[in-house]
Amino acid sequence: MTPAVNSAIKAKITFQLHEYTHDPAAESYGLEAAEKLGLPPERVFKTLVVALDGKSLAVAILPVECQLNMKLIARAAGAKKAAMADKNEVVRSSGYVLGGVSPLGQKKLLPTFLHNSAETAPTIFVSAGRRGLEIELAPQDLLRLTRGQFAPLAV
Repeated sequence: MTPAVNSAIKAKITFQLHEYTHDPAAESYGLEAAEKLGLPPERVFKTLVVALDGKSLAVAILPVECQLNMKLIARAAGAKKAAMADKNEVVRSSGYVLGGVSPLGQKKLLPTFLHNSAETAPTIFVSAGRRGLEIELAPQDLLRLTRGQFAPLAV
């Protein structure tokens, strides 16, 4: 079990795990998950860690087909600017390998923002903490476990 799955079990939320064989040659972990699980890309969400004003970190969760807008994540987090966090810092902060970063069960609870397209979805899919494993859960449960909030993150 990954820390992400353990946190879902501990919180007693309803979830379902979906496993697939990860291809190391895949260019996009998220699009690979959508394709291998036969899901529309707008239901599969990627987890990105950003640096805010060069000082602190935050988590952005958005559909795999979208590109994170740095101005929007900065505004949502109350920062002046945002940039993708250093890969080593992401691994250290989250406890996960790149391509398997889950918003759940991270070593440090960071400010978390979920793309507002998830507001009307009954469930979404996010990484369950390793490549080839997705967890399906209600967006509201994801926000409760991460103490996150909905925000526009992509245009």
